[in-house]
Amino acid sequence: MTYVLHYAPDNASLIVRLALEALGAPYRTVLVDRAARAQDSVAYRAINPAGLIPALETPDGTMFETAAILLWLADRYGRLAPTPDAPDRADFLKHLFFTSNTLHAQMRMTFYPDQYVGEDVAAQDRLRATLQGNDAMAMTLPRALGLLDSWYGGNPAAEITVLDFYIACLLRWCALYPAGRTGWFRLQDYPALSSRVSALETHTAVQAAQTAEGLGPTPFTKPRHPRPPEGSAT
Repeated sequence: MTYVLHYAPDNASLIVRLALEALGAPYRTVLVDRAARAQDSVAYRAINPAGLIPALETPDGTMFETAAILLWLADRYGRLAPTPDAPDRADFLKHLFFTSNTLHAQMRMTFYPDQYVGEDVAAQDRLRATLQGNDAMAMTLPRALGLLDSWYGGNPAAEITVLDFYIACLLRWCALYPAGRTGWFRLQDYPALSSRVSALETHTAVQAAQTAEGLGPTPFTKPRHPRPPEGSAT
């Protein structure tokens, strides 16, 4: 079948788009208009009851949760991830779910702190400061990126996987969002990740996404805010 990707520009759906493009999987997109809060509509909640983007319609039903979609696609096509019997499968899985459950989740808290601590601006600032800090005893955003950087540094010849697309998009968003509060992040502080995403920018899947979502010529190494042909990133 032709998959149906419910997306918004420069949202987590971008990660899934990249995987679909890299796999050469047939798909079409349906815009979720964030400017109109379409993700909260009854119609979209019928597709994804969590009200989050993305959702992917598949032969096995509609899927949501980025990491789950990525793993399902990789296993279905036998590409972009170690196979279930491969010796490096366990290592891949733990880093995929660390990226989803820790890094991505914490980034979401910095983007939408009101959803976690309410409308108190001081509390929001404290949450952001904690997550963006470098406390040696806490798994903050810099430490999470450092962990992934160390892992990539020890696996320089590894083949491209769905995790590469996932991390590349997260690095992009670290540099862009929330506006005016990205001073904690410098891509050059993570040399292995920087090298990986720099090479990824020449991938045909990335070039297709650049056009589809208005990402610009260097979406990971020198990102700019998107200029999509339709919809809004926020």
